[in-house]
Amino acid sequence: MTKAETDRGLDAALETLADHALVWPDGQGLLHMAEPLRHAWHSPLGLDAPLARLLADTTSEELRRMLVALDIPAPGTTKKDRLATLLEHHSDPERVAAVVASAPVATRKLLERRARHQGEQGQEQTEFLMLGAPRADSESGARWALERGLLVQVRYSGYEPARMPAEVTLALRGADWHAPFKPCPPIVQTVSVSEAEVDREAAAAATAFTAHATSVLAACAASPPARLKSGGVGTRELSRIGKATQCDDIVVRLVLETAYEGGLLARDGDRVAATEGYDAWAEREPAEQLTELLQAWRTLPLTATQARDEAGKALSALAGTPPCGGCVQARDGLLTAAAGLPTDQGVQSPGELGPLVAWHRPLADQLPQDATPFASVAREAELLGAIARGSLSRIGAALQADDGKALAAASRRLLPTATSTARFGADLTAVVTGTPSARLAALLDAVAERETVGTASVWRFSPSTIRCALDTGRTPDAITADLTDVAIGALPQPLSYLIHDTARAHGRVRITPAACVIHSEEPAFLVELAAHRKLAELGLRRLAPTVLVCRTPLDKTLAALRAAGYAPVAEKADGTVRVERTRHRRASAPAPTFLPGQRRRSVPTKTPVDVDLGVLAARLRDAPPTLPDPDRSAPGSPMARTPRRSSPDTRRI
Repeated sequence: MTKAETDRGLDAALETLADHALVWPDGQGLLHMAEPLRHAWHSPLGLDAPLARLLADTTSEELRRMLVALDIPAPGTTKKDRLATLLEHHSDPERVAAVVASAPVATRKLLERRARHQGEQGQEQTEFLMLGAPRADSESGARWALERGLLVQVRYSGYEPARMPAEVTLALRGADWHAPFKPCPPIVQTVSVSEAEVDREAAAAATAFTAHATSVLAACAASPPARLKSGGVGTRELSRIGKATQCDDIVVRLVLETAYEGGLLARDGDRVAATEGYDAWAEREPAEQLTELLQAWRTLPLTATQARDEAGKALSALAGTPPCGGCVQARDGLLTAAAGLPTDQGVQSPGELGPLVAWHRPLADQLPQDATPFASVAREAELLGAIARGSLSRIGAALQADDGKALAAASRRLLPTATSTARFGADLTAVVTGTPSARLAALLDAVAERETVGTASVWRFSPSTIRCALDTGRTPDAITADLTDVAIGALPQPLSYLIHDTARAHGRVRITPAACVIHSEEPAFLVELAAHRKLAELGLRRLAPTVLVCRTPLDKTLAALRAAGYAPVAEKADGTVRVERTRHRRASAPAPTFLPGQRRRSVPTKTPVDVDLGVLAARLRDAPPTLPDPDRSAPGSPMARTPRRSSPDTRRI
């Protein structure tokens, strides 16, 4: 690119920035930038923070040692004076270059590499010194630079690499270094593609996604997915939904996030449940359903299909993460990059649009899971039909222009109306081309199992699916009539046979709930019990002339019958009569306690002795005081007469 072209590009870029009040001249030939713009990049132009900020927590003694290592007299004893002297030295590129030229070879290579690759996330950055775990081949060189303030290890930064001040980086880059400037977008390889081809592929993708969204949300409405304690829907629930609807994990995540953003799903305690808005959405035409999901995707404050974090850990869906402005920028940059392609041209794959996205939206977030830049957001656009054959579709153009009316019109043009009929085959399948209507999908889901979802959906009938429909109260005639109403032509004979054969076997065995059973050899007596008004609360129902079932437990039933004047007996599970014995309540005696090492001995039973407590107290009061006697066993000594342990009688005083 010639200098004239570069100058024109720079003028155009500055005019654009000035139109947005981000840059303006001051009349003296200098450009000023809005302060918030300085914080948009973590390290603009690959420059770290200036030396004054990096040395803010450095002590005065540490500054003195740096000046001594640089052969600079340390002025005074205050930190302010020493810091000012060091800043003055490092602000002079020639002085910094001279210090680096005198450094050891390892140090010089390390500093030059840092200045060249500062701010990059490549392999070179992983080779930088990390204090506490230095590399063997660069420890001495890094230490030399740290001692002279050419590198700074920020306090309380853990094991982060030592940082290079901006002044040192600029000095090592040289006076002839200029910031990179690319006024024109990068060139990508394109191929010819017709508008009809783009419409055809976009229609297929949009139709398939709408069908997937219908089935995923129907599954969530029938069985709301559980939330993790940490919030969101975990991988296990996502797998369950994907298996039930025959959808990939990426599709399930995209549907859940866009549906939640559009108000079709909401958190309900420990579940994620469908809202009333979903009921209205399910009754709409496919084009209207897709339009609502597309509008939600356009403003979604995250990348819906992000499944891994920077550490490779699996992420849950609907986790309520903070809004990601860079994710919205990535989506907007993708649509803008695709819109800038020449007419009737497209890229081989949407992943090739990554460099264009980065050029149009430099603040866009790139996901760590993407092998190529912006691969996830490009895949989302493909699934939704916004990009087809590497080119912007009608849907994508409407999204890029943020035109709701154009988006609705493009969706109606690309998506057919909902299909209300099905083609039934002799192999016990039902095939629906396009997106089935809500009524048709509900009917087929009730009597068959959905096998495939997409541009054509397939349901399969089996005895178990028909039995499930009969369990809900449907009759075989009603099932046949409902299927006939939506069938293209007559129902195949195998399907009719399946319905009626399953119905004949349905209900041959009946199961009734019962807490106990009452039986007698006198049918008239059981009729009397069932009609007794005082026994109505027992819930008696006659199953056979000699059998009644009762919904009340056995003991309460016995008590009620006896209170009504009858004399029933209870039976055990084996049919024998249960003998009732009166049980007396007894307290259990406490177990005797023993000291560690004490042997357990039997305690002889003693005859109670009547003791006059008054006499015993007088004897204890009038007893002469005793002194310690070394000979405790001497006969007649007071210690011999004094019991070592008090008797049970004395303990009761």
